[in-house]
Amino acid sequence: MLAVALGLLSSLCWGTSDFIGGVQSRRVPQVGVLLVAQLVGAGVIAVVVVLSGATRPSVHHLLEGAAGGLAGTAALFAFYRGLAVGTMSVVAPIAATGAAVPVIVGIARGEAPGPMRLLGIAVAIVGVVLVSRESADLDAPAGAARARVVRTSIALALIAALGFGGFFVGVHEAAKGDPLWAVLAARLAGASAVVLVAVAFAARGAAVSPGRAALPWLVALGLLDVAANTLYAVATRHGLLSVVSVAASLYPVITVMLARVVLRERVRRVQELGILAALGGVVLIAAG
Repeated sequence: MLAVALGLLSSLCWGTSDFIGGVQSRRVPQVGVLLVAQLVGAGVIAVVVVLSGATRPSVHHLLEGAAGGLAGTAALFAFYRGLAVGTMSVVAPIAATGAAVPVIVGIARGEAPGPMRLLGIAVAIVGVVLVSRESADLDAPAGAARARVVRTSIALALIAALGFGGFFVGVHEAAKGDPLWAVLAARLAGASAVVLVAVAFAARGAAVSPGRAALPWLVALGLLDVAANTLYAVATRHGLLSVVSVAASLYPVITVMLARVVLRERVRRVQELGILAALGGVVLIAAG
């Protein structure tokens, strides 16, 4: 029961942080959003590791966590951009299909996934196809620009899915040494990458600062994100990974609900079916 509760809490934190990140990326420079969130998250988990007294694992495990963190950071760049330009109710479920990546990596290593996971991958693919279908009015001249935005947001969501999948693989391997250190290695690598990108942007004269008004939201984003990472890592130590994964994989539901309630987003019926299929596929993959 504790593991399920922690998994659900991580799902709630991830879903809420994704919504905040998407909304703020529409209002302030995206690199500023990630800069504040990553620095806050890295600082918090560093304090947690020090206070916990966790034993530092091998360099190999730390490098695996760092690799996962870099993949996750690249995914966040694509994900937040997709949320900013597209429809959150569409982008979030597609990005969540990144849960299939660890399964595919396992197959490449010679593992034999169960029929439920293979079914989940197939259902998720069908969901992505349905969500990606454009209505006829987007083919009209007046809808051409909107059609490009839809295609761009879906492409970004797919890129994010690959990156998130890489994050899951890297952190899972690193957590074999220690879960808290795995999260710390991932967050430090991600924060370092964002700092370098921010410096490069600033050197070119691009806007980087998110402004004071956005800071409380971005601090909350960083806290929620690192809380989700930590809750998930700890949950896997108190229960079956398959059970925890199902609970944690529900985070797009939170993002979609917030987008419907707060932003009044609406999608076509075929896309609603695609959203449900994508989410169902993610759950089947995690439960398999």
